[in-house]
Amino acid sequence: MDIKSYLSGFADGEGCFSISLNKSKRHLLKWEIRPSFSVSQNSVRAEVLELFKKIFRCGSIRPDKSDNTLKFECRSIQDLVEKVIPHFEKYSIISKKREEFKLFAEVCRMMYRKEHLKKEKFNKILELAEKINKLGKKKYPRNKIKV
Repeated sequence: MDIKSYLSGFADGEGCFSISLNKSKRHLLKWEIRPSFSVSQNSVRAEVLELFKKIFRCGSIRPDKSDNTLKFECRSIQDLVEKVIPHFEKYSIISKKREEFKLFAEVCRMMYRKEHLKKEKFNKILELAEKINKLGKKKYPRNKIKV
């Protein structure tokens, strides 16, 4: 079995591509955009998380107290664009999550090019982020954010 295809399949079921927003006094537009790829698993099966870390050569593994699991997570824009996104472009996710991945990749690449620092591009990122994880809780819905 090809381990990289296996990881994509695993992420298809247990992974999450998300974009979070946080108020910030230190950012130009007063908002921080934080893309994240993560995969959760219970501690007795943590070896798969170690595999993500080894294959991607980035990220970290930490306890997630919200559901008593361990989580592999990558938040670095550079690592997301140069390592994580190319993996999933080569070893595709096949569920509907693939559409979320494409939006996630677009946001990450925009941020990599520093486009999020311009008001009009920031608003475009907000539009894209709103389409990702539509069912997830949003601390700051897009219509509440003013830039």
